Amino acid sequence: MDKKGISRFYFSFMCLLLILMPSFEVQAASQDQGAVLPHLIQTVTQQDTYEGMIALGMLQCPVLEKPDSESAYENVKSCVVRVNMGNAYGSGVVWEMTADRVIVATNRHVLAYWQETDSFLYFQQGYYMDADILGVSEQYDVGFLSVDNGQFTYDELEKLRSAVSDVTVYEQLEQGDEMFCVGAGPGPEVGELLFHTAVLEDRARYLVDFGTEMLYGRGFARTGMSGGGIFDGYGHLIGMVTGGTLQNEVAGVPLPVIAEAYMEIVSGKD
Repeated sequence: MDKKGISRFYFSFMCLLLILMPSFEVQAASQDQGAVLPHLIQTVTQQDTYEGMIALGMLQCPVLEKPDSESAYENVKSCVVRVNMGNAYGSGVVWEMTADRVIVATNRHVLAYWQETDSFLYFQQGYYMDADILGVSEQYDVGFLSVDNGQFTYDELEKLRSAVSDVTVYEQLEQGDEMFCVGAGPGPEVGELLFHTAVLEDRARYLVDFGTEMLYGRGFARTGMSGGGIFDGYGHLIGMVTGGTLQNEVAGVPLPVIAEAYMEIVSGKD
Protein backbone atom coordinates (compact mmCIF):
# COMPACT_ATOMS: atom_id res chain seq x y z
CA MET A 1 0.00 0.00 0.00
CA ASP A 2 1.49 3.38 -0.98
CA LYS A 3 1.34 6.54 1.08
CA LYS A 4 -1.83 7.77 -0.64
CA GLY A 5 -3.45 4.41 -0.04
CA ILE A 6 -2.59 4.63 3.64
CA SER A 7 -4.05 8.14 3.81
CA ARG A 8 -7.32 7.01 2.15
CA PHE A 9 -7.55 4.09 4.55
CA TYR A 10 -6.96 6.37 7.52
CA PHE A 11 -9.59 8.87 6.31
CA SER A 12 -12.19 6.14 5.79
CA PHE A 13 -11.40 4.70 9.19
CA MET A 14 -11.85 8.08 10.86
CA CYS A 15 -15.18 8.61 9.10
CA LEU A 16 -16.37 5.25 10.37
CA LEU A 17 -15.38 6.19 13.90
CA LEU A 18 -17.27 9.45 13.67
CA ILE A 19 -20.38 7.58 12.59
CA LEU A 20 -20.09 5.07 15.40
CA MET A 21 -19.06 7.42 18.17
CA PRO A 22 -22.57 8.65 19.23
CA SER A 23 -23.92 5.14 19.88
CA PHE A 24 -20.64 4.27 21.61
CA GLU A 25 -20.95 7.26 23.92
CA VAL A 26 -24.56 6.49 24.84
CA GLN A 27 -23.70 2.88 25.64
CA ALA A 28 -20.69 3.91 27.72
CA ALA A 29 -22.71 6.52 29.60
CA SER A 30 -25.41 3.99 30.43
CA GLN A 31 -22.80 1.72 31.95
CA ASP A 32 -20.91 4.30 33.93
CA GLN A 33 -21.84 7.97 33.97
CA GLY A 34 -18.47 8.88 35.43
CA ALA A 35 -16.36 6.95 32.92
CA VAL A 36 -13.86 8.86 30.81
CA LEU A 37 -14.06 7.87 27.16
CA PRO A 38 -10.82 6.88 25.43
CA HIS A 39 -9.36 9.09 22.72
CA LEU A 40 -10.47 7.44 19.48
CA ILE A 41 -8.90 9.82 16.98
CA GLN A 42 -5.10 9.99 16.79
CA THR A 43 -2.90 11.76 14.30
CA VAL A 44 -0.54 9.78 12.07
CA THR A 45 2.77 11.49 11.37
CA GLN A 46 4.99 11.06 8.33
CA GLN A 47 7.43 9.25 10.59
CA ASP A 48 4.69 6.78 11.60
CA THR A 49 3.88 6.19 7.93
CA TYR A 50 7.54 5.68 7.01
CA GLU A 51 8.19 3.25 9.84
CA GLY A 52 5.02 1.36 8.93
CA MET A 53 6.21 1.04 5.33
CA ILE A 54 9.53 -0.39 6.56
CA ALA A 55 7.74 -2.90 8.80
CA LEU A 56 5.55 -4.04 5.90
CA GLY A 57 8.50 -4.43 3.52
CA MET A 58 7.11 -1.76 1.21
CA LEU A 59 10.50 -0.08 0.76
CA GLN A 60 12.29 -3.15 -0.62
CA CYS A 61 12.98 -3.72 -4.30
CA PRO A 62 10.32 -5.97 -5.85
CA VAL A 63 11.32 -9.44 -7.02
CA LEU A 64 10.03 -11.33 -10.04
CA GLU A 65 8.07 -14.57 -10.13
CA LYS A 66 10.15 -15.83 -13.07
CA PRO A 67 13.86 -15.15 -13.72
CA ASP A 68 14.55 -12.34 -16.17
CA SER A 69 17.76 -10.45 -15.49
CA GLU A 70 16.95 -7.41 -17.61
CA SER A 71 13.56 -6.91 -15.95
CA ALA A 72 15.03 -7.63 -12.51
CA TYR A 73 17.70 -5.00 -13.13
CA GLU A 74 15.01 -2.37 -13.62
CA ASN A 75 13.68 -3.28 -10.18
CA VAL A 76 16.97 -3.34 -8.28
CA LYS A 77 18.93 -0.47 -9.78
CA SER A 78 17.29 1.93 -7.32
CA CYS A 79 19.11 0.24 -4.40
CA VAL A 80 22.64 0.55 -5.84
CA VAL A 81 24.63 3.64 -4.85
CA ARG A 82 27.89 5.22 -5.88
CA VAL A 83 30.52 5.68 -3.17
CA ASN A 84 32.51 8.82 -4.00
CA MET A 85 35.89 9.34 -2.32
CA GLY A 86 37.81 12.25 -3.79
CA ASN A 87 39.34 10.98 -7.04
CA ALA A 88 38.33 7.38 -6.29
CA TYR A 89 34.91 5.77 -6.40
CA GLY A 90 33.23 2.46 -5.79
CA SER A 91 29.75 1.07 -5.35
CA GLY A 92 27.40 0.05 -2.59
CA VAL A 93 23.98 -1.47 -1.98
CA VAL A 94 21.26 -0.23 0.34
CA TRP A 95 21.31 -3.08 2.84
CA GLU A 96 18.77 -1.94 5.42
CA MET A 97 16.51 1.00 6.20
CA THR A 98 15.60 1.74 9.81
CA ALA A 99 13.73 4.46 11.66
CA ASP A 100 16.99 6.36 12.20
CA ARG A 101 19.36 5.51 9.39
CA VAL A 102 20.01 3.99 5.99
CA ILE A 103 22.68 1.28 5.93
CA VAL A 104 24.81 0.79 2.80
CA ALA A 105 26.95 -2.32 2.31
CA THR A 106 30.18 -2.15 0.32
CA ASN A 107 33.65 -3.71 0.20
CA ARG A 108 36.16 -3.08 2.94
CA HIS A 109 38.76 -2.28 0.29
CA VAL A 110 36.48 0.46 -1.05
CA LEU A 111 36.23 2.07 2.39
CA ALA A 112 40.03 2.13 2.61
CA TYR A 113 39.75 5.32 0.49
CA TRP A 114 36.97 6.88 2.58
CA GLN A 115 37.74 10.29 4.04
CA GLU A 116 35.14 12.26 5.96
CA THR A 117 36.26 15.52 4.31
CA ASP A 118 35.63 14.62 0.67
CA SER A 119 33.56 11.42 0.59
CA PHE A 120 29.83 11.05 0.05
CA LEU A 121 27.16 8.75 -1.34
CA TYR A 122 25.08 9.28 -4.45
CA PHE A 123 21.67 7.58 -4.50
CA GLN A 124 19.93 6.82 -7.78
CA GLN A 125 17.01 8.96 -6.67
CA GLY A 126 19.30 11.98 -7.11
CA TYR A 127 20.42 12.45 -3.51
CA TYR A 128 23.94 13.37 -2.42
CA MET A 129 24.41 12.36 1.21
CA ASP A 130 27.12 12.37 3.86
CA ALA A 131 27.77 9.09 5.63
CA ASP A 132 29.83 7.60 8.44
CA ILE A 133 31.59 4.25 8.51
CA LEU A 134 29.45 1.99 10.70
CA GLY A 135 32.17 -0.67 10.74
CA VAL A 136 34.28 -3.04 8.68
CA SER A 137 34.81 -6.77 8.99
CA GLU A 138 38.25 -7.91 10.10
CA GLN A 139 37.79 -11.27 8.39
CA TYR A 140 35.91 -10.46 5.19
CA ASP A 141 36.07 -7.80 2.47
CA VAL A 142 32.89 -6.18 3.77
CA GLY A 143 32.08 -2.84 5.36
CA PHE A 144 29.03 -0.71 6.05
CA LEU A 145 28.22 2.98 5.86
CA SER A 146 25.50 4.66 7.90
CA VAL A 147 23.46 7.63 6.65
CA ASP A 148 21.57 9.70 9.22
CA ASN A 149 17.91 9.91 8.19
CA GLY A 150 17.87 13.53 9.30
CA GLN A 151 19.48 14.42 5.97
CA PHE A 152 16.35 13.29 4.12
CA THR A 153 12.76 14.43 4.14
CA TYR A 154 10.24 11.63 4.70
CA ASP A 155 9.09 12.03 1.11
CA GLU A 156 12.67 11.37 0.00
CA LEU A 157 13.05 8.39 2.33
CA GLU A 158 9.90 6.80 0.92
CA LYS A 159 11.48 6.85 -2.55
CA LEU A 160 14.51 4.83 -1.43
CA ARG A 161 14.63 1.06 -1.80
CA SER A 162 16.69 -1.61 -0.04
CA ALA A 163 17.79 -4.90 -1.58
CA VAL A 164 15.91 -8.10 -0.82
CA SER A 165 18.34 -10.52 0.83
CA ASP A 166 17.25 -14.03 1.78
CA VAL A 167 19.86 -16.60 2.77
CA THR A 168 17.36 -19.39 2.06
CA VAL A 169 17.15 -18.25 -1.56
CA TYR A 170 20.94 -18.11 -1.74
CA GLU A 171 21.26 -21.67 -0.47
CA GLN A 172 19.01 -22.91 -3.28
CA LEU A 173 21.22 -21.49 -6.04
CA GLU A 174 22.56 -24.01 -8.52
CA GLN A 175 25.29 -24.04 -11.15
CA GLY A 176 24.03 -22.51 -14.37
CA ASP A 177 21.56 -20.14 -12.73
CA GLU A 178 21.44 -16.70 -14.30
CA MET A 179 22.65 -13.75 -12.29
CA PHE A 180 23.82 -10.21 -12.96
CA CYS A 181 26.14 -7.57 -11.54
CA VAL A 182 25.27 -3.90 -10.97
CA GLY A 183 27.71 -1.17 -10.01
CA ALA A 184 28.68 2.44 -10.51
CA GLY A 185 29.67 3.52 -13.99
CA PRO A 186 32.99 5.14 -14.88
CA GLY A 187 33.78 8.83 -15.04
CA PRO A 188 32.14 11.90 -13.54
CA GLU A 189 28.56 10.93 -14.45
CA VAL A 190 27.57 9.85 -10.96
CA GLY A 191 24.14 8.60 -11.99
CA GLU A 192 25.40 6.04 -14.50
CA LEU A 193 25.18 2.35 -13.61
CA LEU A 194 26.78 -0.68 -15.24
CA PHE A 195 24.75 -3.85 -15.74
CA HIS A 196 26.35 -7.14 -16.80
CA THR A 197 24.70 -10.54 -16.99
CA ALA A 198 26.53 -13.62 -15.74
CA VAL A 199 26.08 -17.33 -15.07
CA LEU A 200 26.64 -18.89 -11.66
CA GLU A 201 29.41 -21.47 -11.45
CA ASP A 202 29.62 -21.93 -7.69
CA ARG A 203 27.99 -20.11 -4.80
CA ALA A 204 30.99 -20.82 -2.53
CA ARG A 205 34.28 -21.58 -4.28
CA TYR A 206 37.63 -21.15 -2.57
CA LEU A 207 39.67 -18.60 -4.51
CA VAL A 208 43.36 -18.27 -3.67
CA ASP A 209 43.48 -14.58 -4.60
CA PHE A 210 40.93 -13.79 -1.91
CA GLY A 211 41.96 -16.46 0.57
CA THR A 212 38.34 -17.46 1.22
CA GLU A 213 35.24 -18.89 -0.39
CA MET A 214 33.57 -16.55 -2.87
CA LEU A 215 30.50 -16.48 -5.05
CA TYR A 216 31.96 -17.33 -8.47
CA GLY A 217 30.53 -17.00 -11.95
CA ARG A 218 31.17 -16.40 -15.62
CA GLY A 219 30.54 -12.77 -16.41
CA PHE A 220 32.08 -9.32 -16.38
CA ALA A 221 32.94 -6.73 -13.76
CA ARG A 222 35.08 -3.66 -14.12
CA THR A 223 36.87 -1.18 -11.88
CA GLY A 224 34.44 0.89 -9.84
CA MET A 225 31.84 -1.86 -9.52
CA SER A 226 33.44 -3.14 -6.31
CA GLY A 227 30.84 -3.09 -3.54
CA GLY A 228 27.95 -3.28 -6.01
CA GLY A 229 25.33 -5.99 -6.03
CA ILE A 230 25.21 -9.46 -7.53
CA PHE A 231 21.58 -10.47 -8.00
CA ASP A 232 19.84 -13.62 -9.16
CA GLY A 233 17.47 -13.53 -12.12
CA TYR A 234 14.55 -12.72 -9.83
CA GLY A 235 16.18 -9.70 -8.22
CA HIS A 236 17.32 -11.19 -4.90
CA LEU A 237 20.68 -9.95 -3.65
CA ILE A 238 23.01 -12.96 -3.55
CA GLY A 239 26.44 -11.35 -3.23
CA MET A 240 28.65 -8.30 -3.50
CA VAL A 241 30.82 -7.57 -6.55
CA THR A 242 34.45 -7.81 -5.43
CA GLY A 243 36.63 -8.76 -8.40
CA GLY A 244 36.77 -9.82 -12.03
CA THR A 245 39.24 -11.08 -14.63
CA LEU A 246 39.87 -10.63 -18.34
CA GLN A 247 38.78 -14.25 -18.73
CA ASN A 248 35.18 -13.27 -17.96
CA GLU A 249 35.27 -14.41 -14.37
CA VAL A 250 33.49 -12.54 -11.60
CA ALA A 251 33.84 -13.08 -7.87
CA GLY A 252 31.78 -11.68 -5.05
CA VAL A 253 31.34 -11.87 -1.30
CA PRO A 254 28.51 -14.39 -0.71
CA LEU A 255 25.29 -13.15 0.88
CA PRO A 256 25.66 -15.20 4.11
CA VAL A 257 29.06 -13.61 4.70
CA ILE A 258 27.63 -10.10 4.26
CA ALA A 259 24.86 -10.91 6.73
CA GLU A 260 27.33 -12.41 9.21
CA ALA A 261 29.61 -9.38 9.00
CA TYR A 262 26.68 -7.01 9.54
CA MET A 263 25.48 -8.87 12.63
CA GLU A 264 28.99 -8.86 14.10
CA ILE A 265 29.39 -5.12 13.52
CA VAL A 266 25.93 -4.21 14.86
CA SER A 267 26.27 -6.45 17.93
CA GLY A 268 29.62 -4.86 18.63
CA LYS A 269 27.92 -1.44 18.74
CA ASP A 270 25.48 -2.54 21.46
